[in-house]
Amino acid sequence: MAVERIIFIRPGETDWNKQGRWQGWVATPLNEHGRRQAESLARFLRTIGMSALYSSDLRRAMQTAEILCRVLGYEAIPDERLRERNIGLWQGLTLDEMRAWYADEYESMLKDVNAYRVPAGESRDEVRARMKSAYNDIMQQARGETVGILTHTTALKVLLEDLFPGYDAIGANLGNTSVTTMRRKGDSWTLVAVDDCLHLEGLRTAAVSEIEANKT
Repeated sequence: MAVERIIFIRPGETDWNKQGRWQGWVATPLNEHGRRQAESLARFLRTIGMSALYSSDLRRAMQTAEILCRVLGYEAIPDERLRERNIGLWQGLTLDEMRAWYADEYESMLKDVNAYRVPAGESRDEVRARMKSAYNDIMQQARGETVGILTHTTALKVLLEDLFPGYDAIGANLGNTSVTTMRRKGDSWTLVAVDDCLHLEGLRTAAVSEIEANKT
């Protein structure tokens, strides 16, 4: 059976999310609130018939996946290509610290948002390339009408920007455990929900737009 619907999921909250610290590849764990978010999401996903869950192998993503899969009844499929952007020397910093401690590098980034490579890290274009590779493989290998992909903010934004020309990857918000859904319509795909957090039932969710982050 061909895949007809993709459910993109962002991991639950960590303490660094609360503090406004950029995580990149750091092994930050879910906090208690993030675990409750994932449990609420699991109750929602139980009803939609998702046949497989592919996940970033970063700690916060795999902890979210484990909570979801206890309800889904199968194990997540880890894929390092679904990781967040590696932000190298900027990992663990707030935006104010990035601007103050790496002022010249930060200005260089603003001049070429997609091609700029963070010191000891990645560019958005490099993230886009590996996300496209992972997505293409998933679409070829997956079985079932609905498939889940658990990934991260920048990684998902650059993929959506590639799949849907005109998608505002800079201004978009994606909250913790938010659901973004695309569905096949004939020979093409359409976005039917973006940053859906209704499953959280009043639990707060954090999101930082890249406009607020001056296009970081």
